[in-house]
Amino acid sequence: MTNPEENPDTHVCADGGLPDPRAERAGRAPVEIVTARAVPLGGPRAMNVRRTLPQRQRSLIGAWCFIDHYGPDDVASTGGMDVAPHPHTGLQTLSWLFEGAVSHIDSGGNSARVLPGEMNLMTAGAGICHSETSTPDTGRLHGVQLWIALPEEARHGSGRAFEHFVPEPVDFDGGTSLVFLGSLLGSESPVTTHTPLVGAEIRLEPGRTLDLPVDPGYEHGLLVDTGEAVTLEGVHVPEDAVGYTGVESRTLRIANDGGEPARLVLVGGAPFAEEVVMWWNFLGRSTEEIAQYREEWQNHGERFGRVEGYVGHGGPGKNSEGMDRIPAPELPPVRMRPRKNPPPHARFQG
Repeated sequence: MTNPEENPDTHVCADGGLPDPRAERAGRAPVEIVTARAVPLGGPRAMNVRRTLPQRQRSLIGAWCFIDHYGPDDVASTGGMDVAPHPHTGLQTLSWLFEGAVSHIDSGGNSARVLPGEMNLMTAGAGICHSETSTPDTGRLHGVQLWIALPEEARHGSGRAFEHFVPEPVDFDGGTSLVFLGSLLGSESPVTTHTPLVGAEIRLEPGRTLDLPVDPGYEHGLLVDTGEAVTLEGVHVPEDAVGYTGVESRTLRIANDGGEPARLVLVGGAPFAEEVVMWWNFLGRSTEEIAQYREEWQNHGERFGRVEGYVGHGGPGKNSEGMDRIPAPELPPVRMRPRKNPPPHARFQG
């Protein structure tokens, strides 16, 4: 998925805040709440996504650098997803759906139908472009798009990789989980990662609690898709928000105190030590790199290749706005600073 903002921010992080004393008194890990901001995905009726990463408050959770949450979206009313070919560098994009279907085509020659419960991971390396379009038979679209920052040794790769994985459900007392990346609850994903990571969908029945064993070297974020009364370590996490916990926890207590099932997405990983510059769809290390990527994309450079066979909502090769590819926004007239993520410990805002 692309970042549709006309003036993308570099989202430089700032220090501040203290651990929540309520959580400390209860003997649980502190929890930081990261709320979402609405971003229109594009098109004449502008399907909206809810973005929790990146924010000025916190840019990364492990190597996870982007979380867009969308739907349930009535495609008949909004037009659904119609993202014409657009570029990426230095990252992996991960698609995870709850409802609907999306057609994916990339310049590595890969095409796929993204379906609920099936993970699709695209690795950009030095450069790739792709398109994403909700399929004609989709009535409702609902899911998340996640980006993962690649470390220095992996970000210059010339291979445009694509992996598909269907995790088997893992049942636990009070719910079930689908582990699509890393290891959790005795399940392990075979999908390639370049830093230590975990990603999973968790479904928790009403009135149930899960004491989830986790890697103490990881920081974690819990996105609440559905569930009005979900708590993480005793702290309420609103729908569409992310509850963040830093490193050193061996168990995370997740509870659903509501009357309906809760659906959650857990992401986590070892803190990402490298400073990065993230602007629009590009992840690099300096203003000069970002400017070079933008120039090459605008000039149809070979770094990104070509998407063959894109059919948008405007017909073959066109999206609903008549574009055959998404142009890059104008660069900001300032030098971009690398992201300085706060230390991997939850901070209390209140």
